[in-house]
Amino acid sequence: MASIFEPGFIGPLKLKNRMIRSATWEGMCDPDGRPTQKLTGHYADLVKGGIGLIITGYTYVRPDGKQLPGKMGIYTDAFAEDFKRLTGTVHDLGGKIACQLVHAGGQADLKASGRKPVAPSAIKAAAFPEIPQALTILEIEDITDAFARAAGRAREWGFDGVQIHGAHGYLVSQFLSPLTNQRTDEYGGSLENRGRFLLDVYEKIRARVGKSYPVFIKFNGEDHLENGLNREDALDLARQISIAGMDAIEVSSGNAASGEKNPARTKIDAPEKEAYNLSLAKGIQKAVTCPVICVGGFRSLAVAEKAVAEDGMDFIALSRPLIREPDLPNKWMNHETDKAQCISCNKCFMPGMTRGGIYCVAKRKAETPAS
Repeated sequence: MASIFEPGFIGPLKLKNRMIRSATWEGMCDPDGRPTQKLTGHYADLVKGGIGLIITGYTYVRPDGKQLPGKMGIYTDAFAEDFKRLTGTVHDLGGKIACQLVHAGGQADLKASGRKPVAPSAIKAAAFPEIPQALTILEIEDITDAFARAAGRAREWGFDGVQIHGAHGYLVSQFLSPLTNQRTDEYGGSLENRGRFLLDVYEKIRARVGKSYPVFIKFNGEDHLENGLNREDALDLARQISIAGMDAIEVSSGNAASGEKNPARTKIDAPEKEAYNLSLAKGIQKAVTCPVICVGGFRSLAVAEKAVAEDGMDFIALSRPLIREPDLPNKWMNHETDKAQCISCNKCFMPGMTRGGIYCVAKRKAETPAS
């Protein structure tokens, strides 16, 4: 049986253990998307803490794909030296880092992106701040080209791989979902057509970076929304992208409109509430030949170990626990603790809006002496 402390592979990329830092918006970049020294320090702490792979916060491939403030952008060659310093710091410490590529689509913010949001269809959706503009075929081609150029920059600037964000109701996910994709052309209707945008993105990235460079995806096993992407269609799509050559699939679920089944659920206070995407990930793992990463609510060492040793996951991914304890992987490996201190309150994201980056509010409050 495998252990989360054993090495694993994503394509040719060897990781020292089976624990991955799942992409997390940090809010630590300049207004134009340039990475800062603060973000570099944040990643350095994660490497020192023992994580096998860092996946960056969702990094927009075009300015109109930006959603939140402080979000990282990889849309211009002007940021080359800043990114090289970031990846160089991670590598100097012995770490591995992949860049997550995204276009927020209909979830993009007008103030942040500078234009009306774009999406597969001009329809009202619960997660959209306004009715977006429907993309033309030429605009679709421009965006898929932007993903490929961004992946080329990531490889040139020292990232160990790229992850396509195909989950959580962003543009790739919007094309996959019948709820947000009501097109009648070759990009809408059938599952094959709804998956065309994703495959176009993947194939253009692969053509740009080559067969030996790790390209993987964060993918919804289910949207948890009426008329959204369902489990059966997700399985079929997973098979297709595995056959196409995707190096790994990180299985998540839901989006901002999914209520209690959103991607970052609260009140994960018991083992039975942990690993809430595991059943979806196990289904996809049976349908594909590439490695599968399960994300969602891991808090206990026992649950994480079981997911790999008994449930067949190739990797587990963590997000919020590492905001409070970037050294949690080392603590688990050294048997210093069996459970993360994260209380799943989601308050860590609030400072990113106004105070220059995420941090654990509960930890900060506990450490602040009473006046």
